[in-house]
Amino acid sequence: MASQLPAFPRTVFTIIEPVSLIAGCLGPLINADWFIASQIDNAALPAASENARLVALQLGNAYGLLFLVGVAVLNTTSELKVVRSYLIALLIADVTHVGLTCWGLGYDRAIAIASWNAVTWGNVGFTALLGLTRTAYLLGFFGHNEVATVRASKKEL
Repeated sequence: MASQLPAFPRTVFTIIEPVSLIAGCLGPLINADWFIASQIDNAALPAASENARLVALQLGNAYGLLFLVGVAVLNTTSELKVVRSYLIALLIADVTHVGLTCWGLGYDRAIAIASWNAVTWGNVGFTALLGLTRTAYLLGFFGHNEVATVRASKKEL
């Protein structure tokens, strides 16, 4: 199915997003303490608890799962309805991810865009870009999908 998507969303959903999900998976798995501390830049945080480390590791695992599901859906189904449903679910998750991140940052940090660190840019900026790309695709702004043609074998004729 991925080959039927218009070029820009195909590149975003099948290359850029999976790479970002692997990065989101590896961050907490490689260094959970860094990952936890980087969620809110310049915040005076105590050392991460075992509970916080476990939650960070589980979040890394969830990013890994999202990578696997995305690769599976976009590269195995030939049904546009499945891809659209998958992208709608991700769009809902994009909105809640950005909203919850901004809520956790608090109003002052959320609007202080110049002071965002790389993690905040990923959580808010990159996720918003993915959501806008999904919205534009679902609204047809990138044109129509390429129609898949299936050649009949000689046995079927």
